[in-house]
Amino acid sequence: MSEAEAGARARNILFLCTGNSARSILAEALANRLGQGRLKAWSAGSRPVGRVNPHALALLARKGFAIDGYESKSWDVFARPDAPEMDMVITVCDSAAGESCPVWPGAPVTAHWGIPDPAAVSGSEAEIARAFALAFDHLQARIEALLTLPFESMDARTLASQLVEIGRAHAAREADRAEDAQEMENTDEDGG
Repeated sequence: MSEAEAGARARNILFLCTGNSARSILAEALANRLGQGRLKAWSAGSRPVGRVNPHALALLARKGFAIDGYESKSWDVFARPDAPEMDMVITVCDSAAGESCPVWPGAPVTAHWGIPDPAAVSGSEAEIARAFALAFDHLQARIEALLTLPFESMDARTLASQLVEIGRAHAAREADRAEDAQEMENTDEDGG
């Protein structure tokens, strides 16, 4: 493959989570849409629950995504010799990040982008929908940041550090926003 052909090919990216029912599914959908031919995304889980969370599918449908074809599957599918060779593997939940991952064909760049689990939220339908929307927004911001990079021409070490930095920078911004929101809520409760 020539250098020009290598630069023109979509980069394969795998998003991992424990259950592969919510965050990793949202990331797969976002990366395929926003990547516009630069990325080809998949998702998988270390212990897949066997079904996609209906709240994830409902959110994708509301956002205009086709919802056919998403499935909760094991990451072992992507460790097989006949699997697509990944360029990037990103964990989106803390428990999957701490697990021993399979050996991926092609030795992809890996990173962790921790996103709170919307499937763990209990409460009203509105509260659950807000949690899924927040996870979607956090993933979208990270994927948009990835797409600003010239990753097609980056060496693996540089790409890895940039992916890690995207996760860190966005996590810090999200923590600051949550703290600001909590302070505003406390001020409102105090009659401020």
